[in-house]
Amino acid sequence: MPTTFNYGIDTLTTSTALAIAAGTVKGMLSEATVRKVKASQQHVQQIVDANKTVYGVNTGFGILANTPVSKEDTATLQYKILQSHSVGVGDPIPVEVAKLMMITKVHALSQGYSGVQLTTLERITWHIENNVIPVVPEKGSVGASGDLAPLSHLFLPLIGLGEVFYKGARHKAQDILQQFGLSPIELGPKEGLALINGTQFILSFAVKAVQRMHNCLEAADIIGAMSLEALTGTKAPFDERLHELRPFNGNKLVAQRLRLLLHGSDIMQSHVDCGRVQDPYSLRCMPQVHGASRNAWLHLKELTEIELNAVTDNPVILGTDDTISGGNFHGQPLALPLDYCCFAAAEIGNISDRRCYLLLEGKWGLPMLLMKDVGLNSGFMIPQYTTAALVTENKTLCFPASADSIPTSLGQEDHVSMGSISGRKLNRVLDNLEFILAIELLSACQAIEFRRPLKSSELLEAAHDYVRKFVGFASEDRIFADDINKVSGIIKDFSFVEKVNAFAASRNIQLNNGFAAF
Repeated sequence: MPTTFNYGIDTLTTSTALAIAAGTVKGMLSEATVRKVKASQQHVQQIVDANKTVYGVNTGFGILANTPVSKEDTATLQYKILQSHSVGVGDPIPVEVAKLMMITKVHALSQGYSGVQLTTLERITWHIENNVIPVVPEKGSVGASGDLAPLSHLFLPLIGLGEVFYKGARHKAQDILQQFGLSPIELGPKEGLALINGTQFILSFAVKAVQRMHNCLEAADIIGAMSLEALTGTKAPFDERLHELRPFNGNKLVAQRLRLLLHGSDIMQSHVDCGRVQDPYSLRCMPQVHGASRNAWLHLKELTEIELNAVTDNPVILGTDDTISGGNFHGQPLALPLDYCCFAAAEIGNISDRRCYLLLEGKWGLPMLLMKDVGLNSGFMIPQYTTAALVTENKTLCFPASADSIPTSLGQEDHVSMGSISGRKLNRVLDNLEFILAIELLSACQAIEFRRPLKSSELLEAAHDYVRKFVGFASEDRIFADDINKVSGIIKDFSFVEKVNAFAASRNIQLNNGFAAF
């Protein structure tokens, strides 16, 4: 990945957006971008000077689109729109998501169709580079006429209002600007509307969901393979010939990954003639279930990367005499796949919980509840209660927000996407999924040790060894919440998947075969 990115010129991907947020890639306003931005801003100024009526430049907003605003008040109009639309409530969104909102907004505005001033873009990039990140409440967007409320809060600091996070603390924006010797900027015609019209709240949650869901899918394959080993399941259902007969890309990838993860296992070889005819679906159907969720993830990733490079402002400024007032701010294109991925992520948790349950039954040579001395000890009984609770909570989050629409702006905005809720909800499901997978991983590691001295494959033994750096074998009850939090930590920070992938690469094993790599 390059170390610099040219806003408005280069193609933005999910991984690049995250890298800019992390500070490993620097976003730049190139000379070509500057020319486009200045030309677009000049078109807006000419519209104002000629007193041509253009929505949001010299008119009110929403239902007030037909209310004219004088030339003298056009700057005040932009200031007031940020104030009036800052109606968000609830807890602040994560700082990384707010930073992604700024990054994606700069890229959209830098394409030269929004009429903003170069100084405005430079101030936003200053916030990004100095990690002075606005406080944005999580609730209040209906996902059409853009993410109005959260974007308004995001850009209040430009005019010296609102709050920011800086060096881990929450401050008044004005205080931090003064600390850096900066003054609030004066917004020009249309700029306030350009800043708050867009899908960057939905989009930034989608970017995080693409990253986090990919990690969970990678982890689920590894952990599912470990559970299958512990339960002495067969790898026959992962045969390439079977999946060529139903060649969904996700199914084929998961089957391939499972074959590679299980290759060379002594445990697998030890029971080839055991006589068991079929495994339960949660083992046998991993390619079909995990694979379907992979396909959903890929669809979200593809649509997210279209949106990352889209202009979602309104109106779009094509020239002094050529403006289009349309609906590119409508969040429906992302709301639907975000809801779809909510189901897909919840299903990964559902099948993982079923494997947790299988590990506890005391079948196929494992002790009941994965502990030899039960009665006095409850063993791993109760962690599965937690997976059951989290799976059910995820089911309650699966109602699609995009299936609902409540008219706003006195009916002018009579169909809205609710995609902001879809994006937040998917990330809540992923929060729960990370814990569910952690509990399965704990259980599978415990169960595999009852197969000793037999070893699993190199890859799965490496996964087991990494977990054991944080949590040891449990010979008696202890506070399993501590174990769950430690193991969920190595899933949440991506290190579990990264360690397994790095070990595979060291053995020249390609676990992803180039398919939809994040």
